[in-house]
Amino acid sequence: MSATTAPPLEVRGLVKRYGNLAAVDGVDLTVDAGDVYGYLGPNGAGKTTSLRMMLGLIRPTAGTVSLFGRDPWETARALDGVAGFVEAPTFYPYLSGRRNLELLAAFDGDGASALIDSALQTVELTDRARDKVGGYSHGMRQRLGIAAALLRQPKLLLLDEPTTGLDPGGMRDMRVLVRQLAQQGITIMLSSHLLAEVEEVCNRVAIVQSGKIVYEGEISALKRSAGAAYTLQTTDDERALGICRAQRGIEEARPSDGKIWFSAEEEEAVAALSQALVEGGALIRALTPQTARLEDLFFSLTEGAGNGAEDAAADGAERESIQAQAEATR
Repeated sequence: MSATTAPPLEVRGLVKRYGNLAAVDGVDLTVDAGDVYGYLGPNGAGKTTSLRMMLGLIRPTAGTVSLFGRDPWETARALDGVAGFVEAPTFYPYLSGRRNLELLAAFDGDGASALIDSALQTVELTDRARDKVGGYSHGMRQRLGIAAALLRQPKLLLLDEPTTGLDPGGMRDMRVLVRQLAQQGITIMLSSHLLAEVEEVCNRVAIVQSGKIVYEGEISALKRSAGAAYTLQTTDDERALGICRAQRGIEEARPSDGKIWFSAEEEEAVAALSQALVEGGALIRALTPQTARLEDLFFSLTEGAGNGAEDAAADGAERESIQAQAEATR
């Protein structure tokens, strides 16, 4: 498969072990061109470790990473058209935002310095470009990190927890920015533990828990797989509950918060229930479909599967490994 037809990111059987502990355990995922792809999981689930391997920052124990058909461990050109940051982006705090970008542009070459003004404008930092980064808010530093990534003219942008630590206004601005970049044709993969953020900006998602993928695909398909849920209020809820439980196609009928909750895969079953309620003397006051939330589906897939102690140990082992690698290259 050529680089022009290969997906921006393809991962197969990705594993990272620290001793007997698997921080990432057999991850398979594909990010297609045009995706805003969420890599979703609780803190310590292996998201950051995975991103480091995808960007060629740490070597996998097993498995493959392909960036536009190229392996980052076989050729440095695999990172052509790829940019992003893992954890918080770092800058010289005593230099201005513009000066930091100028230094990065000089390192990148290929006319990157000519893109500084447009990058600053995209992330709405033009007015603060000459201020020292040490005086920037956390959200401004996050946006400056994206500006730095844009100097590489990326076709694929990988962002690690871009909204973590932001106030509600900063989160809103980051969502707007991610949508804007996607509209410009940039494929985006962002990791997060904030389910509402992922649901709002992403079209596809991988849910990871304890280093393993527990779901990968479209968010809409995940919601459809949960079936349709409804709430019901009638003139006689006790009688209505018995009718619901006896009706074919109606499942998990239960009272809660003054309503009857139930699920049904077929609309015909709901129509038949409506008729049965009228015939049974429980007239309908309200019958309301409920949209499945990503948060509910996430917890149904991941609750009880994690091990906080192991996750923390994996993070510590990873930090030690990275430090050792850095010292070895000095």
